[in-house]
Amino acid sequence: MRRLTLEIRSLNVCLEDFLHVRAKALGISGTQLAILMAVMDLDKDGGAPAGVVAKLMKVDPSFITLHSKALEKVGFVRRKTGIRDARVVQLSLTDKARKRLANIAAQQQELDQFVFGELGLEESTRLSSRLAALRMRLERARLKAELDTGAASARGRGRR
Repeated sequence: MRRLTLEIRSLNVCLEDFLHVRAKALGISGTQLAILMAVMDLDKDGGAPAGVVAKLMKVDPSFITLHSKALEKVGFVRRKTGIRDARVVQLSLTDKARKRLANIAAQQQELDQFVFGELGLEESTRLSSRLAALRMRLERARLKAELDTGAASARGRGRR
């Protein structure tokens, strides 16, 4: 398990480094590129709620607010208050962002083929599903560990 954990952590570092290289080509940070990619994936008829983007990225909504404002300043994101609920901010990509992302898409596709090509579609899909299942189990294990630790701490305090 330690070896698997180290490999996954190493993969994460490599993916983060790669994201920063891609982002630099757009003149933004890796975090901001990750937000753009999340908005692109989640945008359904007029945008993606900032809170949903935050949940997908496992960050606090204020983090998305901060970076989406910076992306708005450079003309990559449009921020609109929700029609039904003014507390909800809808994020959508601007035409400028879509064009810039399209410009690097061909290069990205070539690199994806280089990195993941030997897996093939079926194996890649299976690997993604297994990693998602592993992530869900890890999240449940973390919650269980927090509960166990909290219970152990409470028991320990009662003995003093």
